[in-house]
Amino acid sequence: MTSSQLLGITTFIYLFATLLFVYFLVFKADRAHHTAVAATVVAFLTQTAGIGLRWYESYDMGIGHAPLTNMYESVVFFSWTIALFYLVMEWKFRIRVLGLFALPFAFLAMAYASFATNISREITPLIPALQSNWLIAHVITCFVGYAAFTVAAGLGLMFFFKIAKPDTPQQGDHSTFVIPAADTIEDLIYKSMLFGFIWLSAGIITGAVWANSAWGTYWSWDPKETWSLITWFIYAITLHSRYTRGWRGKTMAWMAILGLISVIFTYYGVNFFLSGLHSYGSG
Repeated sequence: MTSSQLLGITTFIYLFATLLFVYFLVFKADRAHHTAVAATVVAFLTQTAGIGLRWYESYDMGIGHAPLTNMYESVVFFSWTIALFYLVMEWKFRIRVLGLFALPFAFLAMAYASFATNISREITPLIPALQSNWLIAHVITCFVGYAAFTVAAGLGLMFFFKIAKPDTPQQGDHSTFVIPAADTIEDLIYKSMLFGFIWLSAGIITGAVWANSAWGTYWSWDPKETWSLITWFIYAITLHSRYTRGWRGKTMAWMAILGLISVIFTYYGVNFFLSGLHSYGSG
């Protein structure tokens, strides 16, 4: 079995887990929740094996490198970090419905990686700019931050779902019983954004060091660098305003969603719509 086949299987397991979370929300079936979490763990482990096998395949081809260098590989890793961050949140905070608002992002990322026609799934040699020991450090720090921001946006959607539902559910409506209080969700949004902000900051720093070793300058105002800075400021302003201006509730939820839109454009849109030093990432 090849790495592409393993990763393709992962896509459908994530979909299965997401549907189980929907079933759990609607019917409040504890068994569905346990099965959904178990399916997520299976998908995560299968995906880990797929990433590891792709790494091995690159060495078997004589061009060994970490599978983090093109759009296909980065989308797969993005999905992996989302699943990992969700599982940690599930274990730590026991928000049983969180999977419904986080896991679809992991599934969509894998679906794009598996079925998109505008990206290559081939393993190719590294271009000179990517032949650096800073590659893994930069990609990991950035994508851990991206994963935290993605879950924060999922929590933002959960917040709006919660406040849209009445406190006293209608007969047969169990959804409000499995979604935590709005204040709890808002606190988790803040914690996820703060965690992601720390890792994004580390990603920008490692990227600057890498850029200096590759191109002789720490900062060149390349489109991806510029949008990374814009994304950094969105989260910096949000976190700062939570303390200085009392941003809470809906404002934090909206900023989490807005921040994810900026993350997606920084990560994906820049590669395809703007030319620059990072354009190789679109392949």
